[in-house]
Amino acid sequence: MRILVTGFEPFGDDTENASITAVNMLDGRWSDENVQIVTGALPVTFGTAGTVLHELVARYRPDAVLAVGEAGGRTSVTPESRAVNDMDARIPDNAGLQPRAQPIFEDGPKFRESALDVEAIADAVRGAGVASEVSDDAGRFVCNYIAYLVAGLEVPGAFIHVPAVRSEGEASTGAETDPGTVPAASELGFEDLATALEAAVHETARQLQTENPAAE
Repeated sequence: MRILVTGFEPFGDDTENASITAVNMLDGRWSDENVQIVTGALPVTFGTAGTVLHELVARYRPDAVLAVGEAGGRTSVTPESRAVNDMDARIPDNAGLQPRAQPIFEDGPKFRESALDVEAIADAVRGAGVASEVSDDAGRFVCNYIAYLVAGLEVPGAFIHVPAVRSEGEASTGAETDPGTVPAASELGFEDLATALEAAVHETARQLQTENPAAE
């Protein structure tokens, strides 16, 4: 069994993005020989993030995808139950694009639901000792864009937001996912985020095996 886990590069004025740091830490500590994880970094650009996602899926042919992004206004790990067919960027992406009130796909459904049980993922993360709750709003920035694409893949997937943890200081971003919020100081650290993602991958594997007991 192979699960693809992606994070995002830094964006805005920040030099770190907690999602890719946590994904890289997960990759370094993973030890379950029954589940292979492969990882990748996505650009924070509406124009190319989807292309890179689909290239990673084509390259690795995973059985499931977990895409991870950061939400500066949140203090817990929040798996997203759905994504919305809308792009409405508060700030430009890393390529300078700033779509406002534009659909991702003109003929796409308003919402796409996660193909994985995100309530069970949140339960697994809490079981690992990390604060977690399900969200039903992934924002309108590149995270939501990728969440919408992940929900439309031929393999099951989910999007997970993590707090915008930093090695030093605080994140300067925060309202891209939750308009009107300011960067929030989370009690979680990078180790906690890696632990949360480890639990999320194990739960994803469990769900795949439940659906297909022959999956390895």
